Amino acid sequence: MSREALIAWKQSIFKYQQQIRNNPTPQQNQLFNLNNASGSFQDIDPFSLKLHTSLFYRMPEPQNLVDGIDTGCIYFIIDNTLPVLLYVGETKLTATKRWKGTHYAKQYILNYIELHRKYKLDVAVVSAFWHKIPPDKKMLLNWEKELIVKWRSPFNKESWQFYGQPFGK
Repeated sequence: MSREALIAWKQSIFKYQQQIRNNPTPQQNQLFNLNNASGSFQDIDPFSLKLHTSLFYRMPEPQNLVDGIDTGCIYFIIDNTLPVLLYVGETKLTATKRWKGTHYAKQYILNYIELHRKYKLDVAVVSAFWHKIPPDKKMLLNWEKELIVKWRSPFNKESWQFYGQPFGK
């Protein structure tokens, strides 16, 4: 990918995600809270969450503790320079445990950072976590999918149709 192509690729993602952020879709009200979680996936703005290092899986786990309890989460990988949301994931484990082994997005992130450094472009890949998840795994997977569809995070396979797969396979 050329320098110009990389810049255009990021700009197209940024433009789409800013439209979503500035014009959120109206929520459908629920008669009953069926998931026992606080809020819903519609409440999540990945760009307003506390940021952590992109190498969170190499760090001790205090960012994964809520009130001293090890929890699962929905996690986000963000390039904070524009910013653009690159990846959305979920886990009933802690995010650190989920990423300890092999995770295809790790290589995408490394390739993404490497290309930015090659072209001497600013890059600031960070992570963020949302711990107010539904207790039901099926609902958690649905939240993850809805967030991927909503934000079109380019490192998730569901978004490759929009942005290609320039940093993977």
